[in-house]
Amino acid sequence: MTAPRFRAEDLVAYAEALFSAAGLESDKAKAVATYLVEADLMGHTTHGLALAGWYLDAVADGVMTKAGAPGIVSDRGAVVCWRGRRLPGAWLTAEAVKLGCERAKTHGAATIVIGDSHHIGCLAAYLPIATSEGLMVTIASSSPSGAQVAPFGGLKGLYTPDPVAHGIPTPGDPILIDISASITTVNMSQRLIKAGEQFPHDWLMDKDGKPSRDPKVMQEGGTLLPTGGLDHGQKGYGMALHVEAVTQGLAGYGRADAPKGTNAAVTVQVYDPEAFGGRDGFLRQTGWLVDACRANPPRPGVNAVRLPGEAALTRKREALANGVAIHDGVLASLEPHAARLGVQPPIAI
Repeated sequence: MTAPRFRAEDLVAYAEALFSAAGLESDKAKAVATYLVEADLMGHTTHGLALAGWYLDAVADGVMTKAGAPGIVSDRGAVVCWRGRRLPGAWLTAEAVKLGCERAKTHGAATIVIGDSHHIGCLAAYLPIATSEGLMVTIASSSPSGAQVAPFGGLKGLYTPDPVAHGIPTPGDPILIDISASITTVNMSQRLIKAGEQFPHDWLMDKDGKPSRDPKVMQEGGTLLPTGGLDHGQKGYGMALHVEAVTQGLAGYGRADAPKGTNAAVTVQVYDPEAFGGRDGFLRQTGWLVDACRANPPRPGVNAVRLPGEAALTRKREALANGVAIHDGVLASLEPHAARLGVQPPIAI
């Protein structure tokens, strides 16, 4: 059976109406809706509208702050630190990238750090804010109250997947990199548990330290394996320690404060190539790299060498042209919220 498809603008309008009815300020409701649907457009379906029900529960429970602005901890022009006050992570992150772009055009580079945000969703969704202006951007995120990944050599979960995303302008489509310090994610584990499925490889570790592909081990004291797995997991471990430091450390708020409930620490760094070796020189280098990667002979079983983000942008263009196919069960899970809030669900095309 073919999954029903929906116009992207209808999905954004639906999600925006849900969050507005739940009590979010209009700009925050619009941002959450926009970037959740953007994740679905890119094919990052565990971090799209699949998160909307959880977010709506957070609004109802008072875990997500509905209104207001972040507190300004410091502002030195090129360096800014906010206390997020558990405001919607999508709104905070988008505003941070926008401010980073503005400040980078003045100072050459800018860093915006946020402590105590709510969950921010798919990092890749925010990268085009900067790359569309010819700016390079990095976004890192961690969750001080989460502990699903053990330090390499350990057994007990200590930190979160700690993702990092990079947006790199090129003469054509930008390179959009979205990676994490763990092999897989908590959300994917939860999805597979609900579906009664397993991972294709041993991406988890059970409570006794044995590799596993069964997501149910996460409910029994198991952990996500760091990037590199049991063989080279020191790489993911090192990456995670850096993310923890560059987010929570620079924010001055994190695990040492033992925060409760859903929260995130975020760091956004934006660079204006014009302030360094010049925009033309930057694009000449990134353009050469793109061409060289694509010209590289593919190994057996691979049709062609792709750039990070290439598949996501292809999926987005196809979805905008032919409609967005939402992962099975996602819209059904939002129906009780829609009924409670008096919002009409979208109609498939």
